[in-house]
Amino acid sequence: MIDYLTRLGITAVELLPVHHFHAFPGHLAGTGLRNYWGYDSLNYFAPYSGYSASGQTGQQVAEFKQMVKSLHQAGIEVILDVVYNHTGEGSHLGPTLTLRGIDNAAYYRLVDDAPRYYMDFTGCGNSLNVRHPQILKLIMDSLRYWVLDMHVDGFRFDLASALARELYEVDSLAAFFDIIHQDPVLSTTKLIAEPWDLGEGGYQVGNFPLLWSEWNGKYRDSLRDFWRDHNCRLGEFAFRITGSSDLYQANGKRPHASINFITCHDGFTLRDLVSYNEKHNLANREDNRDGESHNRSWNCGAEGDTDEPEILALRQKQQRNFLTTLLLSQGVPMLLGGDELGRTQQGNNNTYCQDSEISWYDWDLSRDNQQLLDFTRQLIQLRLNHPNLSRRHWFQGREIHGSGVFDIGWYNPDGHEITDAQWHDGSAKAICVFFNGEELISPNSRGERILDDSFLLLFNAQPIPQTFHIPHTVKKRRWSLVLDTQKETGFVDDQHRYEPDEAIALADFSVAVLRCNPGVQKQD
Repeated sequence: MIDYLTRLGITAVELLPVHHFHAFPGHLAGTGLRNYWGYDSLNYFAPYSGYSASGQTGQQVAEFKQMVKSLHQAGIEVILDVVYNHTGEGSHLGPTLTLRGIDNAAYYRLVDDAPRYYMDFTGCGNSLNVRHPQILKLIMDSLRYWVLDMHVDGFRFDLASALARELYEVDSLAAFFDIIHQDPVLSTTKLIAEPWDLGEGGYQVGNFPLLWSEWNGKYRDSLRDFWRDHNCRLGEFAFRITGSSDLYQANGKRPHASINFITCHDGFTLRDLVSYNEKHNLANREDNRDGESHNRSWNCGAEGDTDEPEILALRQKQQRNFLTTLLLSQGVPMLLGGDELGRTQQGNNNTYCQDSEISWYDWDLSRDNQQLLDFTRQLIQLRLNHPNLSRRHWFQGREIHGSGVFDIGWYNPDGHEITDAQWHDGSAKAICVFFNGEELISPNSRGERILDDSFLLLFNAQPIPQTFHIPHTVKKRRWSLVLDTQKETGFVDDQHRYEPDEAIALADFSVAVLRCNPGVQKQD
């Protein structure tokens, strides 16, 4: 598995919860289903025993440490998804298994005028009482244990807004943040927030403190809208693919504050996102009531499985479009495991209880899925090879090193710059973006200026073909076609070189990427 991740180009893995958890909560009893994701923690200091490869009692700690060591030797960091907002004891009707039996009123947020019941900002029955110093100590001791003893590199905090509710509102100055920021161990780790919960005012994308990165839900939603038949303002699209400076720049953060993603464990896989308009969760035995109903998905013309060649080809292309946009956006790309293989959950967007073929990987790849894997591998390598595609600082919208061209440019298909009015247009779905590789702010490790290839990214999210022209400001450069998602393989073997006045024909719903070596210009 490590060899697979290394060849794919993965630099960090974010694991679903590994804390020992309640595998068979009450609502799943007798259904034949189990807690597959592990979001019902019972012990914050022990890996789940069921994950032990040997099956021998007490071996899971040694095995976990060896796993982390092996991943580190391969150059891969380990980030844990941690659930400090609730436990597996559930509501007042749930079992007494851990904290409830020690000090119920201290560990949990109780309803003030009805202390039999729990405050529930998570939808899981209870909320930990982060106002209490003992609970804060519990969380801090647990986090330090996983860093100092188990050697993980960081944490993704599930429903992190719930941890900042000292009273009822989410407070960016909460004690939870203060103690982490002041801790000499934890303040140096990667801190990633899922910046929302289910309580009032819980959606806090862009509002977490300086040391934190965030799962950027606005990136996910905007990109899904852009690639389906739905309005997405050009200005919104522009902010998202350049690192979301509107969310993070004003408070001193850099582009890495934005964890960009199209899909995650919670929701449709990428293949299902382009194959289903509606969720299909009957296998969860909740009459299809569970899971998100507003998925911003598009089935490309048929719901679920189909034999229509045109629909299948469009679905494959849409997956390439999403992956290309994700991997070429500024910020940190997060890829849902299995999306590179075309993994499907048969339209189920809430597989928390499916330890079955619905959730499992199918390693017997079809021709299409093998092509998708090869495409993803090349796409990740393209990003890793070019600092222009993963800048450490924000675009300035100006010259920095005197190349004669701004560090970024935005153009209509006719080659003219986007106007102020167009930024507010939600129906415009064709745009050309210029990333100037000769205008990077960050030096290399030796303090030297970095020169990289420049890129033109051509996006056509329209149901009709679009002709693009090289923007007049960069016409003197020699551009070669690197990638075209209309092609089954995505990448172009025989890279065509475009002359200054040559038109570029882009198919409906497709992306093309053109590259120019630094300093290489077409002579007059």
